[in-house]
Parts: sequence; structure tokens; C-alpha cells
Amino acid sequence: MKAIVKQIQGNTFVAKADSGHWLTIDTSKNDAGSAGASSPVEMVLMALGACSAMDVVLMLKKMRANVTAFHINLDAERAETFPRVFTKVKMEYVLSGEDIKPKDVERAIQLSIEKYCSVAGMVGKTAEIKTSYKIKSS
Repeated sequence: MKAIVKQIQGNTFVAKADSGHWLTIDTSKNDAGSAGASSPVEMVLMALGACSAMDVVLMLKKMRANVTAFHINLDAERAETFPRVFTKVKMEYVLSGEDIKPKDVERAIQLSIEKYCSVAGMVGKTAEIKTSYKIKSS
């Protein structure tokens, strides 16, 4: 995998990897940025959620679960000292649909976090990842 990161102005950058899609990266105003985009650390948290979401949705589809809506709420804590890595991440999976079996959801989440999600594999080296889920009727 290869990527390029280009400075636009100040602490605002654009980046592109093998997929060919550009995205904007910035820092918060407190860090002398323009707050025009997500920070790199925010992107890591969102990447964790997206990586696991893709795994879980795909696995539940294979299990023939009728998921009509899905999202993950993420809440992370960071170390006080540099590098300010994640130390704890809470992931709450929220699913809506009919006939969604809790055991299927639990298994899909477990497989995602422990086996398939590359981002979880990396974040899990420094952070305790805790998961929970809610199933709502459609």
C-alpha cells in the first residue's frame, strides 16, 4: 500500500492512497490548524468504526439477518503524555431490523475485533477495546 500526503496550507493537508480518493486532514484550532477537516487521530477512530462496521454488516448478511439500520457509537480515551495513543475505546453497535439474533451479533462483533478488522488489530496494541450492542425493532 502506498499513499501521498500534500500540504495545502498551514496544518491542512490532503492525502490519497491506492484507492485514488483524496481526503482532507487538519488539526483543531487549538493545535494551530484551521479546523477544516478531521484530525489524523479522529480518522483512526473513524477507521476503526468503519472497519468493524463493514465486517459486522457483511457477516450478519451471511447469517441472513435482516438489518435495516446500523451504526456504531465510538468513545475513546487517550494517554495524557505523548504520543497520545488511545488507551480505551468503547464501541456501541446499534442495529435495527427484524429477527436479529443476539448470538449472531455477538459472534460477528467478536470475529471483527479479534480476527478480521486490521484497524482493531493495530488500535488494540495500545487500547482496551470494549464492545456492546443494542438491537432495536424496525
